[in-house]
Amino acid sequence: MSYRISAFADKCGVNKETIRYYERKNLLQDPLKTNAGYRIYSDDDVKRVGFIKRIQELGFTLSEIYKLLGVVDKDEVRCEDMFEFVSKKEEEVQKQIEDLKRIDLMLKDLKRRCPDEKQLHACPIIETLIED
Repeated sequence: MSYRISAFADKCGVNKETIRYYERKNLLQDPLKTNAGYRIYSDDDVKRVGFIKRIQELGFTLSEIYKLLGVVDKDEVRCEDMFEFVSKKEEEVQKQIEDLKRIDLMLKDLKRRCPDEKQLHACPIIETLIED
């Protein structure tokens, strides 16, 4: 299936400006163009934007995403120091996981101490957070 930019942007859940921005950042390869000059995108492009959006939600920067996409694009320049890049990112992710585990424990503790709906206005959560 092929899409012109508006349909492509809709399919990806972004606006056309985002698509053009991704192109300027070389996150998307130059699309094919019709004889009339319309950009044409494929289902693979839809998957690529889905990957970009998802990994961006997980905290990766666009430059990091560009680096990672070097593997998909078989770009030797972007892949030169991939091991160091991935090792550093792995450490960052492990730190985030540990932080999230601590937050999860804190939330479970607060939930356990949370009063029922009848005592909603006497909730100790805010007091607990203020004390910390």
